[in-house]
Amino acid sequence: MAEKFIKIHVLYDILQLEGYILIGSLLALAWLFYKFFLKEVSDERHKSIRNHFRILLRHFVILSFLFVLFIFMQSSEAQLGSINRFTPYVAVMTFIWANVVFVKTARLMVLQYLFLGSMKHGVPLLLVNIFSLIMSIALLFWGINRIFGLELGPLLATSAAASVILGLALQDTLGNLFAGISLQLDRNFEIGDWLEIVSGIQKATGQVKEISWRSTTLIGFSDEVITFSNRFMANAQISNFSPPDNPILRRQIFRLAYGSNIELAKQILEKVVSGIGEVRGIPAPWAYVSDANENWVELKIIYFIDHYSAQYSIGDKVYTRGIAELTSAGVKLARQVVEISSKNTPDVTSQL
Repeated sequence: MAEKFIKIHVLYDILQLEGYILIGSLLALAWLFYKFFLKEVSDERHKSIRNHFRILLRHFVILSFLFVLFIFMQSSEAQLGSINRFTPYVAVMTFIWANVVFVKTARLMVLQYLFLGSMKHGVPLLLVNIFSLIMSIALLFWGINRIFGLELGPLLATSAAASVILGLALQDTLGNLFAGISLQLDRNFEIGDWLEIVSGIQKATGQVKEISWRSTTLIGFSDEVITFSNRFMANAQISNFSPPDNPILRRQIFRLAYGSNIELAKQILEKVVSGIGEVRGIPAPWAYVSDANENWVELKIIYFIDHYSAQYSIGDKVYTRGIAELTSAGVKLARQVVEISSKNTPDVTSQL
């Protein structure tokens, strides 16, 4: 029965010991690559890669069982009698599982290679998934042609109408897919970067968590999950606050009472900010007068930081330490002044 649908001799020729050893060698090579070249990846990525290896090892154990069973049944057909009719089906299962393990191993090797360029945050799975899909389709077509003797070329050539219908049905999905590929080729941002995304009245800020087939996922300041379609991302205005060699400029404002010692206040603020560990020493913090009126003088302190996500905690330290040092040095902060005027009473000025 199996001979009618399966080219048994071709299948048996493919399932040789050399192919099994090749898959095992690829798995061992992937493990060695991980142990020697990926020591500096983040803990999260270590956990992810080890989980991939655990899953892959389970698949390889199943493949080993099927391969040993096939070899035993093939070499003992005379003794097995009627049971030997199941040998071709075991061979097909072994062939399918070998392809699964091969694709997963190759996918893991590509994933590890891409990790070399992004040790800290990792790589988007979109590129790895596309590679896996292309390899799976190629092996599927090859296997159907070799094992079952089906010619898929003419079938694909005559399915133009079906392709058009399928393309229209998947228009949005394909649009998001190609937009995601375009984003990856442009490399305007990577996983771990902090982005501000503006499109019309919509605005969002977050750290890139993942780039998938259809969407890009960000994590906001309050750990909220923000998801945008790749097509939306491709058409939006994106500001990247995580350039590799370009520090992020931040500023804080202090309003002093009119008549305060301006030069002393500048020195205090510059010293305070320079003493905060997360603030860059070069360029050095700089304080200057940005505005003044009859009630107060406005000082603005500018400084540079490396991590966009730490801007609020650093700003809190600047204000807390700055106010404390100014107060201890006798520099008074300005109070809000409210002027109330009436037609029947003279102008009254009160300080809050």
